[in-house]
Amino acid sequence: MRPPLDDTALDTVFREAHTHYGFRPEPVDEATLRRLYDLLKWGPTSMNCQPARYVFVMSEEGKSRLLPALSEANRDKAHDAPVTVIVAVDTRFYEHMPKVFPSSPNARERFANSPDKASDTAWRNATLQGGYLIVAARMLGLDVGPMSGFDNALVDKEFFPDGRYKSNFLANLGVGDPASLRPRGARLAFEEVAEVV
Repeated sequence: MRPPLDDTALDTVFREAHTHYGFRPEPVDEATLRRLYDLLKWGPTSMNCQPARYVFVMSEEGKSRLLPALSEANRDKAHDAPVTVIVAVDTRFYEHMPKVFPSSPNARERFANSPDKASDTAWRNATLQGGYLIVAARMLGLDVGPMSGFDNALVDKEFFPDGRYKSNFLANLGVGDPASLRPRGARLAFEEVAEVV
């Protein structure tokens, strides 16, 4: 067993990390987003299927396309964040299976011929990859504000008009404004959520 990470790392990623509702006007460059992806891509997915897709919305033009789909409470958050990433699901992720999971030559057909299995696999694993994105962003020094509160159909129409990708959730990225933080909500105890059998 490897030694655990030190307390600074654990605090950064989990114990002292908060959802940020406001961000300082410090830009996030494309090189940082590439580093973010190059880190999160190593998180495991079933059969290495990697169904998440990402749109990093940074420009004013991009924000103008995204903001109308957001709830009123989320528009200012996304507008002010240097980056809002749309975490989406590739509904035909299995087309990449020969490349990402070559040890199973019939993996593509297994998913292509079983739409329910493909959908369950895509949504489960893309959501997992969205979690990796949050953790990786924090490890790179970014603050994160994940969001629901948007009209998926409008986002999909605007950003994924061919229907292949489906929006899952959004996350604002940048340097958080400490004044935007809210008191941390309670977490359930081990005994409330887990059992050892």
